[in-house]
Amino acid sequence: MESHEHHKETFITKYIFSTDHKMIAKQFLITGMIMGIVGVGMSLLFRLQLAWPDHEWPILDALLGKWAEDGVMTPDIYLALVTIHGTIMVFFVLTAGLSGTFSNLLIPLQIGARDMASGFINMLSYWFFFASSVVMISSLFVENGPASAGWTIYPPLSALPQAIPGSGTGMTLWLVSMSLFIVSSLLGALNYIVTVLNLRTKGMSMTRLPLTIWAFFVTAILGVLSFPVLFSAALLLIFDRSFGTSFYLSDIMVAGELLTNQGGSPILYQHLFWFLGHPEVYIILLPALGISSEVISTNARKPIFGYRAMVGSILAIAFLSFIVWGHHMFVTGMNPFLGSVFTFTTLLIAIPSAVKAFNYITTLWKGNLQFTPAMMFSIGLVSTFITGGVTGLILGDSALDINVHDTYFVVAHFHIVMGLSAIFGLFAGVYHWFPKLFGRRMNKNLGYVHFWVTFICAYGVFFPMHFLGMAGLPRRYYTNTNFPMFDDLADINVVVSYFAIIGGIAQVIFIYNFFYSALRGKKSSQNPWRSNTLEWTTPVEHVHGNWPGEIPEVHRWPYDYSKPGADEDFIPQTVPMTEDEMATSH
Repeated sequence: MESHEHHKETFITKYIFSTDHKMIAKQFLITGMIMGIVGVGMSLLFRLQLAWPDHEWPILDALLGKWAEDGVMTPDIYLALVTIHGTIMVFFVLTAGLSGTFSNLLIPLQIGARDMASGFINMLSYWFFFASSVVMISSLFVENGPASAGWTIYPPLSALPQAIPGSGTGMTLWLVSMSLFIVSSLLGALNYIVTVLNLRTKGMSMTRLPLTIWAFFVTAILGVLSFPVLFSAALLLIFDRSFGTSFYLSDIMVAGELLTNQGGSPILYQHLFWFLGHPEVYIILLPALGISSEVISTNARKPIFGYRAMVGSILAIAFLSFIVWGHHMFVTGMNPFLGSVFTFTTLLIAIPSAVKAFNYITTLWKGNLQFTPAMMFSIGLVSTFITGGVTGLILGDSALDINVHDTYFVVAHFHIVMGLSAIFGLFAGVYHWFPKLFGRRMNKNLGYVHFWVTFICAYGVFFPMHFLGMAGLPRRYYTNTNFPMFDDLADINVVVSYFAIIGGIAQVIFIYNFFYSALRGKKSSQNPWRSNTLEWTTPVEHVHGNWPGEIPEVHRWPYDYSKPGADEDFIPQTVPMTEDEMATSH
């Protein structure tokens, strides 16, 4: 290890081709933020279209060119925006922004390791992600437009290049981009698993790991088991598109011509996609829940309630997430018996989720709460996790789901439970570990403004969508003016769009706060939140190998807050246990 200490780092080895996990975390975070700006920008464009379908918007003409002549969006580009928005937010912002950023930053620091198991593989993981982002963005500029079969890319729209304009080159680029993304995810996940299993410092048993590390570890296992299935689905799709196979195609007519494809099934693709798609929900959610566990315990100045139950619920969620994918497919003509099996497993997954929500609330109960911006976002996460989870009970029941499937009710449910919870977890993590990333503090008052505007607008956007869905309004329609029965719902769409625009603009506060604080913010002390975990024992200035001398030894679990009889209201993991504590712990 010592031989690495004296390399003179150039700009390129330090900031671009870095193998240091802390720098790679920043690369993931900033790339994810840029992709987030693109994704949110797209959602604002299609919200303009939904609220005011016949209005001419000069901004659409300027941004979309031939796709919005005279400022009115074409149906093709509307579908494409919805598709790329979903893809970017699910994979490039939430998966990479949470797992890529915080697994990289925190795994070595919180388990007491000098770095990841393989710095080179870690660097490759980021560069595959970056290449994948570039290909996805470049698909916006091809002649026939980007992929437009919805973010789930169902065949036959995705399997036949001639089906619609968005089935051509844009779709091919989507598949290439996602293949690169899957390679990045697998390289990262394998690295995280090996690091957690092999590089823990002395005394850091699995039961002394912070819940953040448990969440990242289990998330990585989910990724390794489920992403290859999406990779195979994409590969078969490429075969169907380019080599004349019929994995997903059968008996199809295009423009009056009967195609020769026979024997395939588009339902096969749905099975493969959702076998990744449901674990993917938890690949996004678990890191956010892990971050919230750490932030809530630290800022409530209390031990996390039910540590072992929390670990158990993470493991139970991981296991159950692999046997619930069919609840996305209740309307595909699935055998009703099979549907009832998926209903049962789906309702079962509510139990470990409820355990987590209950444990957060009991940790907050009678705590000495410190309302930092990170704490506010973590409490926001608990709120959206419960609100969105309740509607999941409706969608998980096959008899009820059939009535609201493919309406705005579904959009409302998954945006609240997965999208908002994950975004709030991401913000909580950034505010909390910003001093670790940049050695400075973010502006607290701007953080409060950012939280309240974001929180109110988030509910303002997605809560009314439940009512649109129950009234039967279908998703992915670019205008509803042809259906008189939906005329009364137009005003709700206008309200939703106003909230979306205000909420989107509010993120400018965060971006300003982030970059200004990174360069000019108030300098941070070594342990600004008076926290117990190991990352706060490293110096404020980043050093190669994290700790300048010996790696500290761990003597206790990470949640010794407000312990009776202790001098301080926190006892770091590195403080040896006294004889009294040893006597009471057995």
